[in-house]
Amino acid sequence: MSITSLLQQTSLLPEHYRALSKKDMESRILAIKKKLGSKLFIPGHHYQKDEVIQFADATGDSLQLAQLSAANKEAEHIVFCGVHFMAETADMLTTEQQHVYLPDMRAGCSMADMADIYQTEQAWPILQELFGDTIIPLTYVNSTAAIKAFTGRHGGACVTSSNAKEMVKWAFTQKPRIFFLPDQHLGRNTAYDLGIPLENMAVWNPHTNMLETDQPPENIQVILWKGHCSVHEGFTVQHTELIRQVHPNMRIIVHPECNCEVVAAADDAGSTKYIIDTINKAPSGSAWAIGTEMNLVNRMIKQHPDKQIISLNENFCPCLTMNRIDLPHLLWSLESIEKGQPHNRIQVDAHIAEEARSSLERMLLKASEQML
Repeated sequence: MSITSLLQQTSLLPEHYRALSKKDMESRILAIKKKLGSKLFIPGHHYQKDEVIQFADATGDSLQLAQLSAANKEAEHIVFCGVHFMAETADMLTTEQQHVYLPDMRAGCSMADMADIYQTEQAWPILQELFGDTIIPLTYVNSTAAIKAFTGRHGGACVTSSNAKEMVKWAFTQKPRIFFLPDQHLGRNTAYDLGIPLENMAVWNPHTNMLETDQPPENIQVILWKGHCSVHEGFTVQHTELIRQVHPNMRIIVHPECNCEVVAAADDAGSTKYIIDTINKAPSGSAWAIGTEMNLVNRMIKQHPDKQIISLNENFCPCLTMNRIDLPHLLWSLESIEKGQPHNRIQVDAHIAEEARSSLERMLLKASEQML
């Protein structure tokens, strides 16, 4: 987790919540939602379990939910059902009168945690010595507030899986090289789609403080942080080959956090929103193998009984950290707010938040220009 100031000491779920029945927890959550009314807002990420999503006031990806939280000026309490970096972004975009909580502080993101701010600060002067003042940093929104602040401080910006191509294009108008954190696969897939040869990309290893490449420095255009999503890296070319054999008429669609070999072997690739929209628009009777998080795939299977939908890897597990948010933790968070004793509030350090917002604002400005 990034450097944050937590107003309350993180505590563990009281054991009695585990003894409650599902029906009892659901009725108590509904009662609190009714009591708090518009003062409460519960955003739920697409990868959350259905038991949690049923109580979400809005569902979406991380940035979208943070923006919706900021737009909801009536909400005093924002109980973010997602992971830590998402709650950080919501805190940075909302007002001081709005408080953001994470039901379980153990709900982190392995990808975000792979880009440690101290390792990043160590890497930057080494890369400057190698390449001079020719690099602009970009960070996926799936990163800590501290990493977002790093990119903001050095003139860079955030990207989402939906706008990564536009932001990489923009970055190349600023400097001849980009430093992409923390997901190497999204960075590699995006740059390759824009015509950057794979041999012109190098991987920065934060554990060895070395650039992994067999090319001379002058050939390198994209420096990729050695990070990945443990969920999406679990899909392999072997899975695509099996689908082709068993379901030859099935289309394969994957998230760009998958490695480049899987993306190349698929029929289509795109953000979570893109995948959802594609399945929504697909004709009845169409068949799909989806390479993304299992909770979302299972939800789409239920929502589209007229289509044949399976996971690209049917033996795959949901995102384990995202799954830490469950009914007991959600109820505990809501009851603590109701009692006036809230816990697990997320509050990003003011200086970090200011620099991180500049990174987010550069991205949002570019997005607004694209709409004109």
